[in-house]
Amino acid sequence: MYPYILSVHIIFVVCWMAGLFYMVRLFIYHTEAQEKPEPARSILSDQFEIMEKKLWWIITTPSMYLVLAAGIIMLCIAPGWVKMGWMHIKLLFVVALIAYHFICQHKMNQMSKGIYTWTSTQLRLWNELATLLLFAIVFLVVLKSSLNWIFGVVGIIAFSLVLMSAVKLYKYYRLKK
Repeated sequence: MYPYILSVHIIFVVCWMAGLFYMVRLFIYHTEAQEKPEPARSILSDQFEIMEKKLWWIITTPSMYLVLAAGIIMLCIAPGWVKMGWMHIKLLFVVALIAYHFICQHKMNQMSKGIYTWTSTQLRLWNELATLLLFAIVFLVVLKSSLNWIFGVVGIIAFSLVLMSAVKLYKYYRLKK
């Protein structure tokens, strides 16, 4: 039974993460649409709201709940995992990812009310946080060590710095045009 539950868990982790990554990308486009003149701004905003709500309520949020359900079932089947130090740290990162999820939901609700508190650059950086959390969780699960994951996370932080530099460089060239 465990391999089947694990398979469901992995499949819906992929769906959840894809939803989170695409959602923030939609937020970026939605925010940038506010710089357009009317009627383009309204048309684009209305379309992004439809896309965001469908992605959120049909794919992203149900996937999160299925990930959590499968994870809880796996812990019930193999309760020894709960005693492992790496699992405690993994669960902390999962809680952080759940918080990320609900912050995104809050952003979606704000945007649907015409409130845009973050710039597209801030949203691009926000998107990288989900990547960091995903990397940390995967390293913990694969290495099953509460110490070795640090090397993976330090590596991904360095990678993130490169990505942030690329975002800044992209913004520079985009504004230069």
